[in-house]
Amino acid sequence: MRLSPLNQRRWRNFRRNGRAYWSLIIFVVLFGISLFAEFLANDKPIVVKYQDDIRWPILQFYSEASYGGDFKTEAIYKYVETECLIVSGGLDTCWDDPEGVIEDAQDGVVDGEEIQKGWTIWPPIRHSFSSISDVRGVAPGPPQPGHILGTDDTKRDVAARIIYGFRLSIFFALIVTVATSIVGIAAGAVQGYFGGRTDLIFQRILEIWSSTPSLYVIIILFAILGRSFWLLVFITILFGWPALVGVVRAEFLRARNFEYVRAAKALGVSNRVIMFRHMLPNAMVATLTILPFIITGTIGTLASLDFLGYGLPSSYPSLGELTLQAKQNLQAPWLAFTAFFTYAIMLSLLVFIFEGVRDAFDPRKTFQ
Repeated sequence: MRLSPLNQRRWRNFRRNGRAYWSLIIFVVLFGISLFAEFLANDKPIVVKYQDDIRWPILQFYSEASYGGDFKTEAIYKYVETECLIVSGGLDTCWDDPEGVIEDAQDGVVDGEEIQKGWTIWPPIRHSFSSISDVRGVAPGPPQPGHILGTDDTKRDVAARIIYGFRLSIFFALIVTVATSIVGIAAGAVQGYFGGRTDLIFQRILEIWSSTPSLYVIIILFAILGRSFWLLVFITILFGWPALVGVVRAEFLRARNFEYVRAAKALGVSNRVIMFRHMLPNAMVATLTILPFIITGTIGTLASLDFLGYGLPSSYPSLGELTLQAKQNLQAPWLAFTAFFTYAIMLSLLVFIFEGVRDAFDPRKTFQ
């Protein structure tokens, strides 16, 4: 798709802003990597060759019985017995001496008989965000081989939780930011364009709505309905959309009497077309100025709620919960450092990107 000359100029301005451009590249790489979190950190192999069959445990359910075991529940691949069944093709001797069978299976011969050697390909981190690690010592555990960032207070791998938590935080922030922007821009545009009684009524509603204690509402709804990701998204949108209303309303109030708006009305152009095709682009600079605060505030809200215990369910990978664990375990500084640098890098990149977008839309800004 070919960009218009105006959008080409905006893109050139964005690229000339080195801080924003490189922040975008770094963020896209990090977020792209996190999209494949299941292939980076998982307690299941990516690929398993069992006898003549190629299997994908990371995508599909396979019972222990399908590997020659006794149970029809999902195979636990970190058990040495399961590994023995895979590499030996399902020999019964795996239950007696699994380590010995695994060692013999490297040569393709067990007890003097040739076997079909099986193999597994594991993710770089052999732990999911919720899997409990079988490591010695008290929890939380320090960085060590197999746990490059240590373990938390329930012996879950911190690196795996960071990868999954980063992806979840970004998805949460993007969903909330897009939804709140759509609602806030639409409400502010209606107020500013029509003015008069419409503006007066909307302003009184906003004053009442903005004074509602959102934390109490969250606590009450979670007590009644239980904690869930989409409920938290809905509540955050419900109390977040007024952030853009004031800026958009002011821009539309300023532009509603401009000559091009009067000319469009005289030509019979509909109010909707005037508002969103002609007036909104002129209000984008002021609108984009607020977006960095909205997206970083959304991530901060999620972290704060998780820190207080009113955020995501405990089964979710939460960066805010990691911060809480750092506070409760001062003897484990790796938790605090990991949480701090994760938030610092994530928020800094997002702020730099949106600042670059804002400046790219501003016709008064030029970059050499």
